[in-house]
Amino acid sequence: MRIDSTDNLITRLKSKEFSNIFITTHHKPDGDAMGSTLGLWHILKNMGFNTTVITPTDYSDNLSWLPGNDGVIDFTINPEKVKHLIKDSDLIFCLDFNKLSRINELGDLVSQSNTPTVLIDHHQDPDEFYNYAYWNNESSSTCELVYEFGLKAFGKDVFTVDAVNCLYTGLMTDTGNFQYVNTKPQTLRIGADLIELGAQHTLIHERIYDVFSISRSRLFGYCLYEKLEVLEDCRTALIYLNAEELERFNVVTGDTEGIVNFGLGLKDIVLSVLIIDRTERVKMSFRSKGSFAVNKYAEKYFSGGGHINAAGGASEEPLEAVVAKFKSTIKEYKEELQSV
Repeated sequence: MRIDSTDNLITRLKSKEFSNIFITTHHKPDGDAMGSTLGLWHILKNMGFNTTVITPTDYSDNLSWLPGNDGVIDFTINPEKVKHLIKDSDLIFCLDFNKLSRINELGDLVSQSNTPTVLIDHHQDPDEFYNYAYWNNESSSTCELVYEFGLKAFGKDVFTVDAVNCLYTGLMTDTGNFQYVNTKPQTLRIGADLIELGAQHTLIHERIYDVFSISRSRLFGYCLYEKLEVLEDCRTALIYLNAEELERFNVVTGDTEGIVNFGLGLKDIVLSVLIIDRTERVKMSFRSKGSFAVNKYAEKYFSGGGHINAAGGASEEPLEAVVAKFKSTIKEYKEELQSV
């Protein structure tokens, strides 16, 4: 499904009706979130707009090399400045999220603003908080959509090397190096376009995947050797970590990224789950193969959502209760998981 209501927006952008543009993305932004926001920032900067990228929280250090990162403002560090920027903005871009609740307190500020809002996103069932939308739940990533939108609005000349390096980052990370089911022919064509425009794909891969600490590597080993649990009757792999374990391995933002994917590498496993006690709440990551819709499961039991094969959830119950609830509820899907 696709929504494109940006024709009038593009006309207004070309007419320079907007002076101050505010770009934001979801809580704990990943490669697609930061790649798309900074990619769009470079495009709009190249067109002469005064534009700022704001994140609701911090993000993984392996994204700090992205061109333009030095200008990103973290709402949790400087909320008063962000409030001032929203007040002075005349256009707000919301990238890589489908509900204002995904940007925490920043969502309240956006909803209270009378500023026109643009949604660019690929998550299912977006709330209608926007005035303009460029949305497609079949796209591999928001970076793919930003590329399409930029091409439609301004043509190829607007894509600097910095812009395409950002966009390729999100395209690569959200497709798992072009191996997930969301990798379509169009995805690969756009990847080729970005490389032709100057994206340094080997350097991007190194800066995303070859920069992690020894403590993170030891955390991964610990998870696989000590914490991996297989629920054979449900073809499910489960890892869960408590707050003490996070402290033991000096876990910082981004260190647990990718752990959930290991379960899917096991023979006969269809569903992989990572549950982490983040103190303020328990966070969950779900990954699946084939037709098993983890977004629907996450929404039903853990206030979550996402994509069919990749979703998240959360709970304010203790870790032990969340794990028990997961083990109990997933049994309801035993036959479905066995049939995938």
